[in-house]
Amino acid sequence: MDLSKKQVTQLVNGCIGNERSAQESLYRHFYAQMLRICYRYLKTNDLAQEAVNEGFLKIFQNIKTYDAHKGDLGAWICTIIIRTAIDYNRKEFKFFTEDFDDQDTDDFFLEPSVLSKLYAEDLLKTIQQLPDATRVIFNLSVIDGYSHKEISTQLNITEGTSRWHLAEGKKKLRALLVSPDNSSQPTDNTAK
Repeated sequence: MDLSKKQVTQLVNGCIGNERSAQESLYRHFYAQMLRICYRYLKTNDLAQEAVNEGFLKIFQNIKTYDAHKGDLGAWICTIIIRTAIDYNRKEFKFFTEDFDDQDTDDFFLEPSVLSKLYAEDLLKTIQQLPDATRVIFNLSVIDGYSHKEISTQLNITEGTSRWHLAEGKKKLRALLVSPDNSSQPTDNTAK
């Protein structure tokens, strides 16, 4: 359910006035979508929920800076939530800061037949298996559409590092999708 301009104005004005009912309505309207976004960036459900809640706190504290003429409320909220999730990731790991050559960033092709067999949830679970830094950059670039320049600015890394992580993520995803890890299947070591 999309909000009308009038509803957005009422919610924003209510949140600026610290009206609990407006804050609750805004939270309830966007919570599920923002939680799904945080699941893409963070390894555990607890961290994702914590990031969403901290993100909404930032939203309520800064709602007066929202400008409807500059963009959609949902996009503004999404940007804050993504940045909050990235901040949580920064606490958990460090990015490689080495600069990589563009030669190391060849695109890796994923066959459409492999992708067509997967459901979105399965693909997201597979993306979750990527190393932390690679997963964050893959999500920012492929799913959220950020450029390498924007990613490098947000994460304080070079564009080459961003490109390398994206290429590495594509390569690892291809390997995971083409030949899934069979280590989760039980092995019988009791040969007779």
